[in-house]
Amino acid sequence: MVSSGYKWLSVLGILVLFAFTPAASKKLVAPAVIHPLYISVSEMEYNAIERALEISCKVFTDDFEKALNKASNSPVDLYKPRDSAVIQKLVAQYLQKHFQVKLDGKPVTLEFVGHELEEQSTWSYFQVSKLNAMPRKIEIVNNIFFELYDKQINIMHVSVGGTRKSTKLDYPVAVATFEF
Repeated sequence: MVSSGYKWLSVLGILVLFAFTPAASKKLVAPAVIHPLYISVSEMEYNAIERALEISCKVFTDDFEKALNKASNSPVDLYKPRDSAVIQKLVAQYLQKHFQVKLDGKPVTLEFVGHELEEQSTWSYFQVSKLNAMPRKIEIVNNIFFELYDKQINIMHVSVGGTRKSTKLDYPVAVATFEF
């Protein structure tokens, strides 16, 4: 665990040094956009009152734009979209293709709720509503950005009935199963 902390400090040190290089000060490179890791973080929580599985997914916006550009064969700007409805559709389609869920062995449809930008990240929200019972087994296929990066890591946290479980998927592994 300690060595992991040193890795993060090393990465942070490199980014800080890079930010103060002459090239960065001349704006040849935008250090705020640089990130050495390719990560998504997904949170899933079963809401017993609503009988729904609530899902949020956080990704780096620059990576998301790159993936949406590739998927749509056209330029995508999440910060200043020309047509918000088109962007909403692209975001929903991409994530529904690259993040799929089975509850107790049955595929479910993710209902897109929306997305929002937070600094250099994009949050996307989905839900699976009208569930008959608390899920006992959740299988997730998560290959977000695998078409872009062979160093992609997808972290998932799943909470059901007060129990939280987490896992990490490293490219090319795309499937995780959680049992409650």
